[in-house]
Amino acid sequence: MSFFILGFFTGLSLILAIGAQNIFVIEQGLKKQFVFIVCAICALSDFLLIFLGIFIFHYFESFFSPLVELILNIFLFLFLIHFIWKKLKNININFEINRKNETASLSSVIFKTLGFTYLNPHVYSDTVFFLGNFSKNFLINQKILFGFGATLSSIIFFFTLGYLSKFLSDYLNSNKVWKIINFSIILFMSSLCIYVLKNILG
Repeated sequence: MSFFILGFFTGLSLILAIGAQNIFVIEQGLKKQFVFIVCAICALSDFLLIFLGIFIFHYFESFFSPLVELILNIFLFLFLIHFIWKKLKNININFEINRKNETASLSSVIFKTLGFTYLNPHVYSDTVFFLGNFSKNFLINQKILFGFGATLSSIIFFFTLGYLSKFLSDYLNSNKVWKIINFSIILFMSSLCIYVLKNILG
């Protein structure tokens, strides 16, 4: 599998979740307020954090003894198990989107977008730790392709979510659709879990 495609679908699986950041993007799309700015901040932030994680793990590669790699893979495996478990646990939880067309200043929207992005611990666990750790054994050109693939998934996801939320509001507000999305994520992450487990077992 191409490392670009692997990065794309891995990144997409991480980002396709019902969270505060994604719901905020949907809300801004429904309100038609600074949609481009919101989507651009989210996508650019993912780009920076993805490559921060990739290059942190690449830079410290020389410090990775077999024991350290084993420990990191175990943490990666546990993260995947926790991620899948949370998806299964929350599969039937409903969510609501604020549709009120309240006016907000550009600075207020930017501040909220940055808050939903950088004050969310899942952003760091998904981008810096997971993607960086997952790609640690790739060659440098493979890591770059993997990172750009993951970044492209963020760009497509956020801009699609923002600009189509007005037209697809009924679908985006459908718990049935989100259940199908979550089941697809669970299946993909389970396959990654098996891949990491194979690395642990040698």
